[in-house]
Amino acid sequence: MVEFKVPIGVSGRHAHVSREHLDILYGEGYELTSIKELSQPGQYAAQETIDLVTEKGSFKNVRILGPVRSKSQVEIALTDAVKLGIKPPVRDSGDLKGSPGVTLVGPKGSVQLQEGVIAACRHIHMTPEDAERMNLTDKEIVQVCCGGERGLLFDQVLVRVSPSYHLEMHIDTDEGNAAIVKTGEMVTVIKK
Repeated sequence: MVEFKVPIGVSGRHAHVSREHLDILYGEGYELTSIKELSQPGQYAAQETIDLVTEKGSFKNVRILGPVRSKSQVEIALTDAVKLGIKPPVRDSGDLKGSPGVTLVGPKGSVQLQEGVIAACRHIHMTPEDAERMNLTDKEIVQVCCGGERGLLFDQVLVRVSPSYHLEMHIDTDEGNAAIVKTGEMVTVIKK
């Protein structure tokens, strides 16, 4: 068994929007305003927020992450899903087929997504050099151990490899709270 340390990032509910949907939500030609760079190069938290609305519940002021994407999608924790009254699949970002929809509400308009809400699967971003050093491959599944007061062993952690990535594991707020870990703490990747 081989072990490696990686930093962790805990991600709250957020939305990625397409150019078409941003035009509807905020107005034709509107550009997102970056307020904080995120760990992955070129990604940022935007000043802009939207509301998420279903027949059973809503969340106000959900942060948009930039830049704009080819398709709109919403990533939530499973406890968020209970409030919204939906059952999103646990999937890799971008895998939206058959996922539940939600209404996105902005200051200028709203968009009804027929599908696009997921609970992102836990995953580790890494460069090809990181993957080679750890003897891992893109789409490989590993385990990650979080130590501490309520240490947990996360199973089914997806490895994602790209030259544009920065080494970091991503989990949602439910998982972060369960393990009592915060963004920036180190966790251990276990390859069997």
